[in-house]
Amino acid sequence: MVSVEDRSKRVLESALKIESPFQLDETLCLYSPQDNVDSLTHPRIAEWLDYIQNDYEPELPGGERRVLLFMPCTKTKPYPFSSEHLAINQRLLDEGYRPTGRLYLPQELQARLEPRFSPEVLNLSPLVDNSGTVVHRMVISEPMAVVPYEHIAQFRERPSPAVAYDDPGLFENRGNAVSPWRSDSTATRVSATRWKWGDEERRQYTAMHNEMARILANVVSRIGRNYTDVISWVAPGLTHRSFVLARDERAFHHVATSRKVGTKRLELTGANDHLPAALRIACLPLPDDCKNAIQRLSRRLRVDIPRATAIYARGGVNATPLALPELLDVLVKRLADNNPSVEGNKSHDRVAAENRR
Repeated sequence: MVSVEDRSKRVLESALKIESPFQLDETLCLYSPQDNVDSLTHPRIAEWLDYIQNDYEPELPGGERRVLLFMPCTKTKPYPFSSEHLAINQRLLDEGYRPTGRLYLPQELQARLEPRFSPEVLNLSPLVDNSGTVVHRMVISEPMAVVPYEHIAQFRERPSPAVAYDDPGLFENRGNAVSPWRSDSTATRVSATRWKWGDEERRQYTAMHNEMARILANVVSRIGRNYTDVISWVAPGLTHRSFVLARDERAFHHVATSRKVGTKRLELTGANDHLPAALRIACLPLPDDCKNAIQRLSRRLRVDIPRATAIYARGGVNATPLALPELLDVLVKRLADNNPSVEGNKSHDRVAAENRR
């Protein structure tokens, strides 16, 4: 039997992920799929999900082209202070994108920023470059589904739930995405630090996954008219990519289509399953982009492919590969493309077939 004290220890670890002046809401520590499903009725999350689906409207500057760019959530809160977002946002600044407003994270965070980063990496306003391309950043998150950058710190004149939560509860491969103190836990311990999911964890994972995908699609369906391109910049192999992909895209991206629960298989649905072709989210980087990035990383660092692959897996900054210059070249190129091919928004299985002709 695992005691409630074990959860208390994890809450202490969660608190370390929240950068001051923000504070952890202990009721928003979600350590398992079951915790995630319960969070959908948590007052702060339920209010957020209602707002983002029904009331939120982006305030965007004029521009020749408007891009909605989804980025991944991070263990560090607020997200822009994470190593991953810092690297991505600095690269956008280096490419000539500039904030269109003066919406910054608190001065306390700016004072702790490493000198190699521009203060503008902590600006939450939409970005624009000299060509008139506007980039509006949002974050794909669980349990919040979608977090516009401008609402990362504040929501309805209060601290946003996006700076108050910790949710490692959907990442099965980490081995600790469990809540063994719950009465409905079916996880089994396989070592001193690792657990294996049982049927209930897999069932609740599927339910939460599909709900996040549905809400993501609802948001894009309602506000997508404001954009000429919708891109998700999400790491291969992680849950955020699975939230996006339609069934006909999953094989190309090597992403599972279902989860086995008992003797049944429960289907995983992504936002693109719910969206019309014109609004489908382009899921980048593509598998070939990742392979090319490893080869280029090998040449840049003058190491062999196995060593480059290991560095790539950590992203070079203890994050995901999304922050590596070799992959960010892919994002920058897509943002600069005034006439992106339909490749990113149609079935990648068909794209692969066409490329083999």
